[in-house]
Amino acid sequence: MKLEKYIDNTILKPNGTKLEIQKFAKDSLSYDFATLCVLPGHIEYIRDILKGSDIKVATVVGFPLGLNTIETKVFETKDAIKNGVHEIDMVINISWAQDKEYNLINDEIKKIYNTTKDLDESILLKVIIETCYLDKSGIIEICRICKDIGVDYVKTSTGFGTAGAQIEDVILMKEILGDSPQIKASGGIRSYEDAKRFIDGGAKRIGTSNGFAIIDGYNKLNSKAY
Repeated sequence: MKLEKYIDNTILKPNGTKLEIQKFAKDSLSYDFATLCVLPGHIEYIRDILKGSDIKVATVVGFPLGLNTIETKVFETKDAIKNGVHEIDMVINISWAQDKEYNLINDEIKKIYNTTKDLDESILLKVIIETCYLDKSGIIEICRICKDIGVDYVKTSTGFGTAGAQIEDVILMKEILGDSPQIKASGGIRSYEDAKRFIDGGAKRIGTSNGFAIIDGYNKLNSKAY
């Protein structure tokens, strides 16, 4: 297992400066993460730095509340792809989830999924379902929608909700999703021990702003083993 390739190293704070985000990207090059995930307005800051590396560019759509209209999310998706991203992390309409308007959620996810695949088959779509606001039945139903549509990942959390990833939610998601879509655990994952717990529970990606610390902790632990 190459732990770095499980990690979307993330910087989504609104007050990040250009120099700070560029340093974040340059520092990430020696870690070989799966992606760097930045806000849409920051894509241009990291795009050229990562060119030629094996680290992909990811961004968010409808973030963090999910309450943009479907048309707005479609535009955000097209704009992000035009600007050079490889992966989209989209937040579902959380209000519809509360009201169990699953037909509307299905329509929204399908339109974003079709937008990504129509523009570029290689673009991955991760659907953020914000598990902290869902009961068990809601998690099951929305995971089934994602599986039927064929999205690439179902993601637990934005990290901006009332709670982040919970291991019991990841285990439940794994029961519903099987091997496809894959699972991304995100929110509150700060150490190698945290990451390992979610990977063991079925997650194939970890979203975290602590990617450097997680890999450093992993390497330190391995060095002690020899």
